[in-house]
Formats: sequence, structure tokens, C-alpha cells
Amino acid sequence: MNYETLLLKKEAGIATITLNRPDKMNSLSPKMVHEIPQALEDVGQDKSVRCVVLTGAGKAFSAGADLDSPIFTMTNPADIKEFFGPVTRTVMAIRNMPKAVIASINGPAVGGSMNMVLSCDIIIASEAARFGEVFVNIGLQPDYGGTYLLPRLIGMGKAMELILTGRVFDAREAERLGLVSQVVAPDKLESTTQQLARKLADAPPLAVAAAKTSVYQGLTMSLSTALEAECRAQSMLFLTEDMKEGIKAFLEKRKPQFKGR
Repeated sequence: MNYETLLLKKEAGIATITLNRPDKMNSLSPKMVHEIPQALEDVGQDKSVRCVVLTGAGKAFSAGADLDSPIFTMTNPADIKEFFGPVTRTVMAIRNMPKAVIASINGPAVGGSMNMVLSCDIIIASEAARFGEVFVNIGLQPDYGGTYLLPRLIGMGKAMELILTGRVFDAREAERLGLVSQVVAPDKLESTTQQLARKLADAPPLAVAAAKTSVYQGLTMSLSTALEAECRAQSMLFLTEDMKEGIKAFLEKRKPQFKGR
């Protein structure tokens, strides 16, 4: 499928989705908002894809909402709510995807784009990256799951400070807060991202999918329920060919070849 606002490349088990409106700082136009979940669902269903990278073209990941979007002139709450359908699809597509999703942040990621990033499994940022829950500055609250995701990632107090002030902060602060896994020089971002993506693409896909499900579903479970769910998942993984291959490769001191079976 061809996209107007995205680039989609699939190569050697890695799918890279690039927000591609560099002249507009990759701001989230209505077309882009609709195309992002379509691309995510495409790679999620593609069995040849083992890992997904989400990044931006040019100097920004995304400047957030395109202020020329018709949503800013709508007057019917029902119409506005309907406009957010693809937003929900995007967050759920990332969280429910049975493969690792890496956000590779090359520049500013503010507003909705910041929260889209928070739903990813691992975030790598360039030193040029900037983040911000800037919604309050134009009379709004966070969307793209920000009110849910941010407090769970960094704690209620710090999340409220960032949400209520709308201030922009740099990659190093994001790393200290635990939002970002790694900060690298701008010229090292692509190679660092690809190295990690290769490692995750070579990982056992059934184990990756099970781990994602256990971690994210566990956020809303009691400890006893989470332990029971974890035990069920682990019991199934013990029966897979991939588990046997992992042990065999370890004993033979070679790289395992996982098949997803």
C-alpha cells in the first residue's frame, strides 16, 4: 500500500515507518493521523516483519497537531470525538502488536506525537530530540493516551508537572525521567536504532509477543492475577520449538535460529 504522508520500508524482518512531512515538521495532518494506524496494522499482520521502527523525516519526529486541521474549527463534540478514532487505533495497534516497536526520535516530538511515542516499547533519542506535553498552552489536555501512559512511566507527581506546565524538555531529561532508554549523538541514531532492531528481529517472536502481553496486561491486574497469567504464558512457551532451539544453540555455542514455532 502507498501512503501520502508516510514512508514504509520492509527489509530483512524490520519494518520502518517514517512520518514524511518534513516541510511541516511532520505535523499530524488528518491524512497522517489516518495513515499511521493503517501502516501499523499492515506491519502488525505481516508475518515477515519481526520488529517495527517508528521515526520522522528531516529535523523533527513530529511537531504535534497540524494547526490547519479542521478539528480546530469543529463545533460539534460528536464530530470531534469521531476525529479521534484513528488516534485510539494508533495507540492500541502499537500496544497490541505482537512484535517490538522502537521509536527512533530524531528531533522534536511534542504534543500528540510525544504520547504516540510513549506507547512504543523502546525509545531511542538523538541529542537533538525535544519532548513536551504542550497541550495546555493552547487550552487542551493530552491525547494519544498521554493521561494514561505518562503517569505510569514516570510517576504521578512528575507527570502532572509536565502536563500542567506544558514545558518542553530535552533528551537527557527524558532519559533521567525514564522515558527514553538511550540518548545518542544525531549521527549515531540510525545505526544505533538499526542495531537494536536487528537484535529484536532475531529474537524468538513467540516469546517477544508473550512478554509484551504479560507486561502490558499486568499493569491493570492484581499481583496474583498477573502471576497466574505469566505462568500460563510461560507454560506454553516451554512447549515451543523456539525454546528447544534456544537451549540447543546455547549448549552448542552458536547463534539460535528462531522460527516462531
